Amino acid sequence: MDCSNGKDETQNVRDVIRSAYGQIAKQGGSCCGPESCGGSSAEAVAGGVGYDDDELAGLPEGANMGLSCGNPTAMASLRPGEIVLDLGAGGGFDVFIAARKVGPTGKAIGVDMTPDMLDKARRNAESFRKSTGLGNVEFRLGEIEHLPVADASVDVVISNCVINLSPDKERVWREIVRVLKPGGRVSISDLALLQPLPDRVRESVQALVGCIAGAALVDDTRRMVREAGLVDATFEPKSDYIDQMATWSDPLYRDIAGKLPEGAKPSDFVTSLNITATKPNAEDGLQGE
Repeated sequence: MDCSNGKDETQNVRDVIRSAYGQIAKQGGSCCGPESCGGSSAEAVAGGVGYDDDELAGLPEGANMGLSCGNPTAMASLRPGEIVLDLGAGGGFDVFIAARKVGPTGKAIGVDMTPDMLDKARRNAESFRKSTGLGNVEFRLGEIEHLPVADASVDVVISNCVINLSPDKERVWREIVRVLKPGGRVSISDLALLQPLPDRVRESVQALVGCIAGAALVDDTRRMVREAGLVDATFEPKSDYIDQMATWSDPLYRDIAGKLPEGAKPSDFVTSLNITATKPNAEDGLQGE
């Protein structure tokens, strides 16, 4: 990636991601790029990572863009009345599913740094309100490293295939702890590395936009979660998600596979990782920072 234009690398990464996902918001497609994943529908992608028909039924048109690598709303075991925050909400896919689960006494908030995605999500929110009668969703513009959310104000933080895109993942995890109430929960599906990527893949802009090149090692993710102050953490690798990309004729999969050493496949390096954790209660005497 060329950072010779005078911007620091962190801002350059954000600009690349914002531009690519703005294009996805306008044209459709997935993190494979503006084109669909080799003809595989967004519903097929969502079904392949654990969403059931009831969760997918009745969502606003275009909310599901095939950007998932897991089902964090299911892992979170959401309850009526809870306040849920989705990091990198996109068109609102997981926000709308969460909103139905927490019901009219709860709230689902989505944060995204891409204005075009935010516009799409807010249009979808009006459609969602009309079809369900629920007015319990809100979308805010912001970066996940600087969440526009008050301290200790949410019960659950979810995120789906987004933290890997951040150039400052340690700060994201600290922000998660900051906004969670004591005893609050984390439920995140993300991409992570089982071993370092070859330079040819790591330097690919397509692999960055496709959530691969920016992913952290699983061991580094464990460390960041622990150092942020979260406890009772679990990390469940799901490498079969990466293998499924081959059956979708995913162009990102083909691009990465072509840059790997002979005989290697993307799932040797990359996995979907389901992460759950808890912010300690105040009486435990532990601090989130």
